[in-house]
Amino acid sequence: MYRLSLRSAEHVRNYSIRAVERAGWEVTCEEDRTLQRRDHYQDWHRVERALALFEREISALTAEGWRVAPDDASR
Repeated sequence: MYRLSLRSAEHVRNYSIRAVERAGWEVTCEEDRTLQRRDHYQDWHRVERALALFEREISALTAEGWRVAPDDASR
């Protein structure tokens, strides 16, 4: 549903939101292959808030020089 990877030098951050069968949505953020956040929501409004938080963080990181990375290069 939503997936974005950012890269800065050797550092990678992966953001994702995906539907989970009968359980709502899973929101995750990984940094350098280490899970930083994993939340499960059944309320779509919480998912919208998590997405807004991701977008603010991504905006700040790109302003610092991070770049969008292709999916296959981030794994």
